[in-house]
Amino acid sequence: MNQAALSNLAAAMPAAEQLAQLVRGLEGLSAAQLYWVAAWSAAQAEQVQRVGTAAAAPTGQPAARLTVVYGSQTGNAKRIAEQVAGRAEAAGLPVRLLRADAYPPRELTQERHLLLVISTQGDGEPPDDARGLFEFIGGKHAPKLPALQFAVLGLGDSSYPQFCTIGRRLDARLAELGATRFSAFGEADVEIEAVAAPWTERVLDRAGELLKQVGPPPRVTPLHAVPSRHAYSREQPFAASVLANQRIVARDSARDVRHVELSLEGSGLHYQPGDALGVWPRNPPALVGQWLEVLQLDGAQEVAHQGRTLPLRQWLDREREITRLHRGFIAALAAAGGHDALVRLLQPEQSTQLAAVLADDQPIDLLRRYPATWQPAALLAALRPLVPRLYSIASSPKAVGEEVHLTVAVVDYEAHGSTHWGAASALLAATAEDGRLPVFIEPNERFRLPADDSRDIIMIGPGTGVAPFRAFVQERRESGATGRNWLFFGNRHFASDFLYQVEWQQALQDGSLHRLDLAFSRDTEQKTYIQQRLREQGAELHAWLEGGAHIYVCGDSKHMARDVHAALIDVVAVHGGHSPEAAQAWLGELLQQGRYARDVY
Repeated sequence: MNQAALSNLAAAMPAAEQLAQLVRGLEGLSAAQLYWVAAWSAAQAEQVQRVGTAAAAPTGQPAARLTVVYGSQTGNAKRIAEQVAGRAEAAGLPVRLLRADAYPPRELTQERHLLLVISTQGDGEPPDDARGLFEFIGGKHAPKLPALQFAVLGLGDSSYPQFCTIGRRLDARLAELGATRFSAFGEADVEIEAVAAPWTERVLDRAGELLKQVGPPPRVTPLHAVPSRHAYSREQPFAASVLANQRIVARDSARDVRHVELSLEGSGLHYQPGDALGVWPRNPPALVGQWLEVLQLDGAQEVAHQGRTLPLRQWLDREREITRLHRGFIAALAAAGGHDALVRLLQPEQSTQLAAVLADDQPIDLLRRYPATWQPAALLAALRPLVPRLYSIASSPKAVGEEVHLTVAVVDYEAHGSTHWGAASALLAATAEDGRLPVFIEPNERFRLPADDSRDIIMIGPGTGVAPFRAFVQERRESGATGRNWLFFGNRHFASDFLYQVEWQQALQDGSLHRLDLAFSRDTEQKTYIQQRLREQGAELHAWLEGGAHIYVCGDSKHMARDVHAALIDVVAVHGGHSPEAAQAWLGELLQQGRYARDVY
């Protein structure tokens, strides 16, 4: 190799942190797996080179390309954006695909054809990876964009009050900045593909016309797909055997929390700490029976829906969502029974009351409260499809091998005079050892341990939000990480709800956990929550952050995540000498850097 080639090779070497992450990712792979990685890397390099070519344009002229940007909290927007980009590429369009936090906002003024695929999380908030771009576009410094043509696909869940709010706001704001829609705003509920597929077809047809008007696209080198090492995915889940299903709270606890261990042996599925396991649920048989009884319908009746014919009981058991209430069902029930009260509930001025109903009631409650006569086909049309539930993985493969562990709060409670269940948690609780569950891995790229294992980490996980931190501590112990680990855990009662207490005590003894701060809200007359512990330990917490620590939050997005974020702002303001606004901006910078990561739901 000549000197020039050596110089080029040295210049291309990844940064130390990137190289460390790469080495860790390759640990334990077989020779065949390493060859597969090499082939995949070659294909990725070809794609990067092609995108770079497509991005190049004569001086002063923007590139004739389609840019697809996604913001995703649970992976759905990422999956749809990848499908859109793949179809664009197959159609011969020059395309680049970017996560929102990798998209430089300054490029908006040079962009000509932009597709945004973005989800709404919690109570109308952007996904963490899109928060910076969302705030820039919505802020005072956003530029005028008269040359931009765009289309937005919003993803959401109509069982939440702020359905697709972020997508709608971005769509309206881009138009306000002078940009032109080349396709109408798309709004997808949990049945994403039903909206995403036709939206993608319309958008790409129009994008093809627009790019032809700009000029001939640069030469595109087709990528050669590398065959997957396994066929298991969201669409084709693996039937994992249950190895253990153990209650990990006391018998007198108000909640049933399970530690579930599943075997991935023979699946070819791999995961990293921070990823989630998708579980395809079935509805509880008792709840299906209640539906048939209340509606006075025959579960054996064959019903045709969307090109398939199944017995009604099977539709309700395996195919339709019957535990989560959403706007569409309320509207259909109002029409079926002529209930004016439900019509009023859906009006904008009743948003507070609607939010309370969506949070507190299941569909069966409204069926009992507002009787109506249903035809089976109309009932199925009013219900959304049953979708997988995602659970933060509570294990490291370095510690458990070809297993995956979950920490599951079982939804099982009394309300309105009857028992209520959750679909997936009831299935998990009822599946005994040696039973099987349909599962898949959902990567979570933004919830990863630091590549530099000498960095300290701070983990905040009340209740079952502690699950990924069990995985983090296992991983750091097995890999010999030198950084310190600090866990904040909270729950109701010390004696009955201290999840993995023995493991945390052992971790403190062996040095794989350096600090543990606890908050049990119901053990004292004045309730103490985890955010109070953050404020109490604010000085040291801030010192860890100033020293380069990464901070992670996992759990409920409606209350806990907001309260914790507010507490962190207070900590940074008080101990960093910042105003509340500057403290918020400081945390926002950590979020952009990947040093502040949240897995909230």
